[in-house]
Amino acid sequence: MVSTMHIEPLRIDAGKMEMDGVLWLPAEQSGVVVFANGNAGNRVKPPNDYVASMLRSARLGTLWLDLMPPGEMGSQGRPDINLLTERIGAACDWLRRNETTRELPIGLFGASYGAAAALQLAAARGRAISALVLRGARPDLAGNGTLGKVSAPTLLIVGGLDDGLIGTNRAAYAALRCKKRFEIIPGATHSFEEPGIPEVVARLARGWFLQHTDAAHI
Repeated sequence: MVSTMHIEPLRIDAGKMEMDGVLWLPAEQSGVVVFANGNAGNRVKPPNDYVASMLRSARLGTLWLDLMPPGEMGSQGRPDINLLTERIGAACDWLRRNETTRELPIGLFGASYGAAAALQLAAARGRAISALVLRGARPDLAGNGTLGKVSAPTLLIVGGLDDGLIGTNRAAYAALRCKKRFEIIPGATHSFEEPGIPEVVARLARGWFLQHTDAAHI
C-alpha cells in the first residue's frame, strides 16, 4: 500500500492553449503513465480513475490531462488527432524537464481517439516511450504507416461487445512490429463500465506497464 502521495495540479503549455492536468506520484516511483483520453469535457473528474488508482498502488505515477476544451470537436464529431498528439508530446516534454520525473520511464494509456494520438507519438519518439496500453482504440485514425513505426511494447484492449472495433484492432495488431498483446474482454462494451470490467482493464494495464517500465531501467 502506498503510504504517501504527491498530488500536483498543473498547467502545461501546449502551443495555443494551456492544458490542465494533475500529477500523482507515489513516494517511490518506477515510472509514470500519461493518460490520453480523446473526449472533451473531463474537467470535473479525470477519466480512467480506477485504472489510474491501481497503477499508483503499484508505484507508477500518473499524469491526467484535459486534452480538449469543450467545443473543440471537429466537424466530423471527432478531434484533430495531430493536435492531440502535439499536446500529449508537450506533456511528455514537461515530464522530462521536471526534476522529479525526468529520469522515469514514460508510458501512455490511450483511450478511443486519444489512443490514435498515443500511437502517433510513440511512432515519432521511439524508445522515449516505454510502453502503450490502448483501450477501445481507434488505430485506424493514427495515419498510414504509423503502426509499423511503433517500437514501444503495445497492449490493445477491446470490449467483446464492441463489434465495431474488434476488427479494426485485429488489423492494427497484425500491422504492429513491436512486442504486442491483444485482449478481448468478454461482456465489455466500448464504455468498459460493466460490473467487474474496470478491474480487468486495470489488472491488464498494471501488469503491462510494470513489466515494461522495469525493463526500461535495465
